[in-house]
Amino acid sequence: MPKGFFNVPVAVNEPIWSYAPGTPERAELQAMLAELRNAQVDLPMIIGGKEVYTGKKERIFPPHEIAHTLGYYHQGNATHVQMAIEAALEARQAWAALSWQHRAAIFLKAADLLAGPYRARMNAATMLGQSKNAYQAEIDSACELADFFRFGVREMTRIYQMQPESARGIWNYNEFRPLEGFVYALTPFNFTSIAGNLPAAPALMGNVVVWKPSKTAVYSAAVIMEIFREAGVPDGVINLVYASGPVAAETVMAHPDFAGIHFTGSTGVFQSVWKRIGENIYKYKSYPRIVGETGGKDFIFADATADIQALVIAMVRGAFEYQGQKCSAASRAYIPQSIWPEVKARMGRELATVKMGPPEDFTNFVNAVIDESSFDKLAGAIEQARLDPDAEVIFGGKCDKSVGYYIEPTVILARKPDYVTMQEELFGPVLTVYVYADDQLDETLDWLDRTSIYALTGAIFSQNRYHIERYTTRLENAAGNFYINDKPTGAVVGQQPFGGARGSGTNDKAGSLFNLLRWVNIRTVKENFNPPKNYLYPNFLPDEK
Repeated sequence: MPKGFFNVPVAVNEPIWSYAPGTPERAELQAMLAELRNAQVDLPMIIGGKEVYTGKKERIFPPHEIAHTLGYYHQGNATHVQMAIEAALEARQAWAALSWQHRAAIFLKAADLLAGPYRARMNAATMLGQSKNAYQAEIDSACELADFFRFGVREMTRIYQMQPESARGIWNYNEFRPLEGFVYALTPFNFTSIAGNLPAAPALMGNVVVWKPSKTAVYSAAVIMEIFREAGVPDGVINLVYASGPVAAETVMAHPDFAGIHFTGSTGVFQSVWKRIGENIYKYKSYPRIVGETGGKDFIFADATADIQALVIAMVRGAFEYQGQKCSAASRAYIPQSIWPEVKARMGRELATVKMGPPEDFTNFVNAVIDESSFDKLAGAIEQARLDPDAEVIFGGKCDKSVGYYIEPTVILARKPDYVTMQEELFGPVLTVYVYADDQLDETLDWLDRTSIYALTGAIFSQNRYHIERYTTRLENAAGNFYINDKPTGAVVGQQPFGGARGSGTNDKAGSLFNLLRWVNIRTVKENFNPPKNYLYPNFLPDEK
């Protein structure tokens, strides 16, 4: 048990390296890319600290170069998921009993390993496995994941310090216990940092975890697991399984010790998870914690006073960084007619300079989308827009999967505010613009608010402070992360916790104490130093004669 009230190291956001020409980090990363590209990995599951090879191998390849093989991972089944659950439960008692400062030390060490000796490897694995350029990989897989670990420790101590008042002769205190069972972490491909944080956050609070990463992000997940193990995460606390989603869900959510899910992914999958939990609710020892961030149909809204160049850059970066495969990516924009000609002209000039290709070439701004199903969905939406009288493809639109899954940054002009690509999440480099009449601003705000089921991120552009206040109030429920004169992406741990409501999730704000609180059960304890010795209260005493 702790023998002191300990101050943890001050949490500071990990500095983002530039990877500019001539810098040492650029040379180191280029060398690591070459090393990983020329090697073939053989990735086992990690269950109870043991490497598990099944012999059922699935190929890992870069989305931007589908003919190249990076290696293989070993596919598991329901038996392996059950093994992971049993390993987690076996580790639970010792991990829950470990003093908090030792849990903190493990994840602080993980942050330093990530920011130091593992940095180039982590970034390279993300670049190759998920087709993410160097800068996007740096802010994601290196910096944000280190931030999650460091700020997680800080927020954990803030939670432990949340204590009640005590009357004279009484001592009241809160105990923040881990959940009674195991947590299931189901993680996405698009952010390596999220893939690392979803199992780490519950584990930091003393929980044990079964972790299933996306099949398209196994390479980077394996590196994260290496970091966890080297940092000192005990065997069985985090168990990495490569099983299909339905198989894993069936096994996990039928188990009586299922205590919660930490999820990032599609709205449809999350809703099916919620339904299955409801159907099995009678089986569980306790009501599971359901924490999820799902989809988005994130918006940019501008009025006639907007700074046009700032607006255009926000649209280009917000929509096309990492091929629009961010939950927060701008995918619909509302631009007034009075400034649209200039906005369109400037956007055209900017997009004409955008380079597309493999991330190993550091000059490429856009790389490949994650897989063939994503490519086909995006190509289909673009082709439909070409044929639809209610839409027009005004920039980009080229699609090619002969070498890799390349979708050119595409801008669709919608002629009605409820056009299909203004409503449905595409999750790719496609931005739909609706040009509204300046005198229909209020009606357009109404359309913006009700068009989509999502409420993840959104941005407004205006130079009029009265207007800014008006839009901010009017769109109060339209986005969980709201931006003023900035793109709707780029939340930073410790500065802007991330999450949305409506169809976008439970808004538990990853990277904050609001999220970590979901992974503890609070026990309130009262100790009476001078308990009463008589059942009668003073009012029951007779009057003196």
